[in-house]
Amino acid sequence: MSNAAAIAPAAFQPAYLGADGSAVNWRRVYLGFAGLAGGQFMALLDIQIVASALTEVQAGISASADEIGAIQSIYLVTEVIGIPISAYLSKRWGVRPFYMFATLAFILTSIAVGLAANLEAMLLARGFQGLAAGAMIPATFAIAMTAFPPERRLSANVIVSMIVTLAPTIGPTLGGHIVDSLGWRWLFFINVPPGLLVLYLVGRYLDFDKPDPAVGKNVDWLGLGLMTVFLVSMLYVLEEGAENSWLRDDVVLWASVVTLVGGGFFVWRQLSYRQPIVVLTPFRDRNFSLGIIISFISGAALYGGTFLLPLYLGHVRQYSAGEIGNVMLVSGLVMFLSGPFLGRIVRAFDFRVSLGLGMALTAWGMWQGVYLTDQWGFWEFCAMQVARGLGAMVAMIAASQMCVATMSPALMKDASSLLNLIRNIGGAFGISIMSTVLFQSTAVHAQALASGVSASGALAQAFLGEMTQRMEVMGASDPGGAARKMIGFMIQRDAAVLGYIDAFAVVAAGSLLAAVIGFLATPAGLRAPAIAPEPERPEPD
Repeated sequence: MSNAAAIAPAAFQPAYLGADGSAVNWRRVYLGFAGLAGGQFMALLDIQIVASALTEVQAGISASADEIGAIQSIYLVTEVIGIPISAYLSKRWGVRPFYMFATLAFILTSIAVGLAANLEAMLLARGFQGLAAGAMIPATFAIAMTAFPPERRLSANVIVSMIVTLAPTIGPTLGGHIVDSLGWRWLFFINVPPGLLVLYLVGRYLDFDKPDPAVGKNVDWLGLGLMTVFLVSMLYVLEEGAENSWLRDDVVLWASVVTLVGGGFFVWRQLSYRQPIVVLTPFRDRNFSLGIIISFISGAALYGGTFLLPLYLGHVRQYSAGEIGNVMLVSGLVMFLSGPFLGRIVRAFDFRVSLGLGMALTAWGMWQGVYLTDQWGFWEFCAMQVARGLGAMVAMIAASQMCVATMSPALMKDASSLLNLIRNIGGAFGISIMSTVLFQSTAVHAQALASGVSASGALAQAFLGEMTQRMEVMGASDPGGAARKMIGFMIQRDAAVLGYIDAFAVVAAGSLLAAVIGFLATPAGLRAPAIAPEPERPEPD
């Protein structure tokens, strides 16, 4: 929810310039900027570095399959909260001291996550880690626009764009190999050495602005508090609702009430306060409102899809974290390599057509999951990931065009902030919904399969007898018990596969819905260039 202007220094005068502003020490500039870029890289990497190791983390903290998604979604939610805080505190304290504070907090919370012994401790530490990550992200974009003259700004923006795309692309693969070599806790301990390097570079070379204590007088702390209450209570409802019968559970019921009331008061505060955390004026534009809905759905579909694949490979196929990372690399590489090429092509067409085709291609790719079996591996998932990667990239570019196509230029920055906010919330929502669908669907299918294999049925008795004979041949001490346990395992495995099929179908349906909504937009006579969402994490699988 931030943009370059949001935290750009009010009186930008680098200390390393001479009195006449001519003696620029570009070595210091680039080293200081490298510190910011390194911090941003860590913050963006950490959401996806865990993706390929979810099963190992789940086993390490004794979490259930429906609980593990909270490790990802809470990071996304608190990251959203951290971004607006950084906009104010960077001005009040100055970029260097605030960024060093945020980096130190990120290092310490990374250690805390790695040391967590149970789910509750991990979620608490992971939430604070996301808060620190959100504080580290916007400064890089702001400095890229303010610390460099126009002739050097392009190189800075290229660096930022590469980081935004590369971090999530290599995250799952890097995470998988770290887990295979060092164990899952090193997914978080690995942040310490680069974090210390970032602290050194920022502290030694970053000197772009001066603190402005007067800025803090206008901070909308009440609005920030309402947004925090709204997002955290919503996340709790999504994570715990399915397991606790939704509104039949008193805690879930009250959390739902807090979500509705907190969300309502948050919107009221943003509409009435003179300097709101989130400017809602862009919602008056029809295309922007539709684009936000699509961004929410696409964020949910993309993050939800990334959440499903490693879980299937770990739970059903028993892949190692490194093997999962190698499978997930496909769509991330597709997006990374095709982005610049697709960007030029997509902007040449009506954004509604590009959006429709992009989301339709994403839907087709995810629909391949309905043919899932317990033997699918790298090559079976390859077509799905290529289609999803290309479709998602086309859709992201077109959705950005759609949001700003008919909007007043004065609202562009606020629109960019909202676009990133909603996409992050959509990602957290998608992960929670996929956890719910997977949990409920697997349970329903397991019950149906178990009832179908009735012990009194002739076919069931024949199959049990055959399995018992196999166990005898294998030398089992209790052939009958081993046979019944094997049949139970097969039922659970088949139920899990059917649950994943249902979840992939939900992602495909959401993507198709976004494609249809796009055609409700008003065509623009002049196609505006897409706004650049700040930490846009393209789906890295």
